[in-house]
Amino acid sequence: MFKKNRHGIQLKTPEQLEKMRAAGLVVGRTLQLLRESVQPGMTPLDLDGIAEKAIRDEGAIPSFKGYQGFPATICASVNDEVVHGIPSDRRPLREGDIISIDCGAILDGWHGDSAVTIPVGEVDPKLTELMRVTEEAMWRGIAALTVGRHLSDIGHEIERYVRSQGRYGIPQEYGGHGIGTEMHMDPWVANHGRPGRGPRFEAGMCLAVEPMLNLGTDRTRVLADDWTVVTVDGKASAHFEHSVAVTDNGPWVLTALDGGRERLADLLGDAG
Repeated sequence: MFKKNRHGIQLKTPEQLEKMRAAGLVVGRTLQLLRESVQPGMTPLDLDGIAEKAIRDEGAIPSFKGYQGFPATICASVNDEVVHGIPSDRRPLREGDIISIDCGAILDGWHGDSAVTIPVGEVDPKLTELMRVTEEAMWRGIAALTVGRHLSDIGHEIERYVRSQGRYGIPQEYGGHGIGTEMHMDPWVANHGRPGRGPRFEAGMCLAVEPMLNLGTDRTRVLADDWTVVTVDGKASAHFEHSVAVTDNGPWVLTALDGGRERLADLLGDAG
């Protein structure tokens, strides 16, 4: 049995958070390796093989592989693919592409989950800005995970920042989630909305914060493979994600190699 609060949200002990940190570091190191590996001519399937070996070499298990029938270790979403792209070798990556890689691992029964969007060589400045805004929006959402604030504050901070940066589509039906002994747990975490709503954050809560932004419309559709989500207008999309623990000392970014210290020092300092 694991402790839950009155809203049914799993609360981790300090010892359990250390185990989640270990799983998170497996994911963080794997994504760093993938970031360094991406280059024109590679295929998403090549990257999937690199990811699976890296995860298993650390004694962990890829959490996506076999999850509800998903066939791969990573989700690899290229250009107009928003999330849940299935890695294949049908089309090599080309200079100017962007690829979103979502990665999860299980270590000692605990899950880590994180995503990055990576440029393939030199890319259009609009894509560079899309990636920057998406990643910064994620960090703005993460900074809201402090004891006493509300669940909806994450989405509010994400949306407020995005709207200040230009006209981007925020897909309404996709968002973050609780994480712990399962990859997807309560609560669901929207990337938009009004502040001050939903459960208050308590120490020991762990959430995956993952904004997705489109260059055009927020509307999406699912391809015939029943997994890959694409933008309806064919414009590019970016995706960033971290698994984060709420602690009495502020957010602890379990999948960031530095625990999120550098970025959160800036943001939480600004908040004061």
